Amino acid sequence: METQIIELEKKYWQGMERHDYETVKNLTRFPCIVAGKNGVQSVDEASFKKMFDSGAGAKIKVMEISGAETQLIGDTAIIAYLITLTITGDDQKPPMKCACTSTWINENGNWICAMHTESDLAQQ
Repeated sequence: METQIIELEKKYWQGMERHDYETVKNLTRFPCIVAGKNGVQSVDEASFKKMFDSGAGAKIKVMEISGAETQLIGDTAIIAYLITLTITGDDQKPPMKCACTSTWINENGNWICAMHTESDLAQQ
């Protein structure tokens, strides 16, 4: 099960890298909860699409996913991991490292992400 959840998380990030809305949408349960440097919010599908489209000029590249920890609790799986990525747009920024968590639920035989958090790690 751990491998399946890690693969789903990677598929989600690949969708973000390719700016493939359909893949990302199909892996998301709406409304989803998102927490990060901009706070906490519950996001419906229309708001999610708007957020997704607003990042159209930025290119995300995942450099590494490491240190994954997973747990299966009934029809729910939780995962926490470290990710290193670059985001390019109008200005080039150095790679960033974040601690991420996601909560995946099995709904009607499909695993979908209901909650995701990202916390930027302090520069070491």
